[in-house]
Amino acid sequence: MPHYRKLIGTKCYLSPPSPEDAELWANWDNDLEVAIPLGDEAYLSLSLESEQNHLAEDLRLQRPIFSIVDLANDQVIGRCVLFAIDQLNRRAMLGIVIGEKSYWSRGYGQDALRLLLDYGFNLLNLNAVSLGVFTFNERAIQAYRKVGFRDVGLQRQARIIAGRKYDVLLMDILAEEFDAGGIAGLLDEMGG
Repeated sequence: MPHYRKLIGTKCYLSPPSPEDAELWANWDNDLEVAIPLGDEAYLSLSLESEQNHLAEDLRLQRPIFSIVDLANDQVIGRCVLFAIDQLNRRAMLGIVIGEKSYWSRGYGQDALRLLLDYGFNLLNLNAVSLGVFTFNERAIQAYRKVGFRDVGLQRQARIIAGRKYDVLLMDILAEEFDAGGIAGLLDEMGG
């Protein structure tokens, strides 16, 4: 099934996920090197069937979930989502994973984050997007900060893995702090 260039960055694009993407997601969620930094995925037994069911439900409910696709070769390399959307207060949480490890530390996560934030702030009209990240996940923390996320709190000893206690860093970004270019630029091109 094809992927669609819904939001296009410099390295990747975001596409509505294809049902076939569930197999990749199952592989990533069962690879502890990928799953432990995500959180609950590491503790769950996620079969292909369960991933297919979750994806089918996300698509049925039209949740803002996307496959992250390499712009150069159309390979699906990750996924991202906005969840816990509070339309009254215009807030949401963000989740992202670059599941293909050969794409780690190459700027794809930052590019996908900018695209997802552009979507959230400029199409969903959100005012704030927040996230939680384990403090041992320095690569992700650096990417979030480069995109403009700010530290807003700490949940101390929030996760115990292999007998070690880890904090969760809480971060957020406001619409006014986000340097919008993509969708606003598209509107300018269209004469809006």
